[in-house]
Amino acid sequence: MNIEKHPLEPFLPEAARLLMLGSFPPKREKWSMEFFYPNFINDMWRIFGIVFFSDREHFVTADGKHFDRNLISGFCQEKGIALYDSATEVVRQKDNASDKYLEIVSPADIEGLLEKIPDCRTIVTTGEKATDAVCSIFKCGKPKTGCCVGITACGTRKLSFYRMPSSSRAYPMSVVKKAEIYRLMFEETGLLR
Repeated sequence: MNIEKHPLEPFLPEAARLLMLGSFPPKREKWSMEFFYPNFINDMWRIFGIVFFSDREHFVTADGKHFDRNLISGFCQEKGIALYDSATEVVRQKDNASDKYLEIVSPADIEGLLEKIPDCRTIVTTGEKATDAVCSIFKCGKPKTGCCVGITACGTRKLSFYRMPSSSRAYPMSVVKKAEIYRLMFEETGLLR
């Protein structure tokens, strides 16, 4: 059993108002940058480009083959978007990045992350595995895709927990449709005005 440790530190801007949680990064050979959602065929940063800039290529480098880590991290810092994943250690049951074949060995300490970002009032999961992990930790029902439920963290802190469509191309929905759903969430949370 080959246990993989998470290769990235949590990205926690001091004034973060939203914590976005995926499942776990793909293998490093799939990365186009050293940051979250690094696989160039993953559509997360295209979704962000469409929602915030009406340009799906906004976060793509000039060579058209990588995402621009500095542009992305600067944008997330400015908007107050924290990023991490729902697991710190996993076993890949198959040699791919599919959530279906990820076994979480050590879940992330989500309450510990929230303690470092006291202004955060929203958790967003970007796939089934992350959603299941958050539901398990906070003992809550699973929201419908694109919707939220209320949860309580760190004793008395009230948060909205949104379940969003996966940004993986394996998820059967167009990037434009995914962006529409993400747009509504960002509007509801006040990050898009």
